[in-house]
Amino acid sequence: MKVRMGLYEKAMPESFSFIEKLTLTKRVGFDYMEISIDETEKKLARIYDSVLSDEIAAAVRGTGVPIKTMCLSGHRKYPLGGEDPRSLEIMEKAIEFAGKLGIRIIQLAGYDVYYEKSDENTVSRFAENLKKSVELAAAAGVMLGFETMETPFMNTVEKAMKYVRLIDSPYLTVYPDLGNVRNATEDYIGDIKSGKGSICAAHLKETKPGVFRDLEYGQGRVDFDGCIKELLGQGVGMYTCEFWYDGKTDPEEYVRRNKAYVDKIFARYR
Repeated sequence: MKVRMGLYEKAMPESFSFIEKLTLTKRVGFDYMEISIDETEKKLARIYDSVLSDEIAAAVRGTGVPIKTMCLSGHRKYPLGGEDPRSLEIMEKAIEFAGKLGIRIIQLAGYDVYYEKSDENTVSRFAENLKKSVELAAAAGVMLGFETMETPFMNTVEKAMKYVRLIDSPYLTVYPDLGNVRNATEDYIGDIKSGKGSICAAHLKETKPGVFRDLEYGQGRVDFDGCIKELLGQGVGMYTCEFWYDGKTDPEEYVRRNKAYVDKIFARYR
């Protein structure tokens, strides 16, 4: 089947402009870029800045490279299960930002809370604010997809599916991080199967026990072949390569060698 492969923004130097990032994304052969809206104030400020969104839109038009997905990890600092009302404000602004740039999917962090203790109240607030978030997304025609995280609250597809079924909306799906799933369960293929019909895309990220980031492909233990085979069988067509620039290697060479690893796997199913 035809698939689209995206590049995570943080796989490239932070110092690059959006035009430089999108140009490199295209030159190496990716179909789209995934933008990061993380918990830093600098990244969160993006969704409030209409001038910046216009500049990014111009960069997209100029390079011909779309930004199809957003990794919204800013809820780590302002979680949906917390008491700070900024969590919903961030959600609303992120959806508006997505609409302006033509972003199809917002990857939603599967945390009730992160920097505080989870309890009945945080879980209840999470469900309540999630419902409100999905209503906002539905009105804008933007898909939300749960990221499977590195914490027990939602580290598997099966746990994410509990909330997908609870909300019961076509605008809430699962966007699993394969590395996090692999660290969470030995039955990772069975876990991916539990989301059949509700997986909108997948993060291809390498991990190993206790290590959740800053690994290149082949340095961990993720069975990308088995996971991709299962996802393709489910009809999943969007895959984002999530890795972090090492700050030492030539940026293009770094991205190319990681893409080559993934390309070999997909070539087996074409």
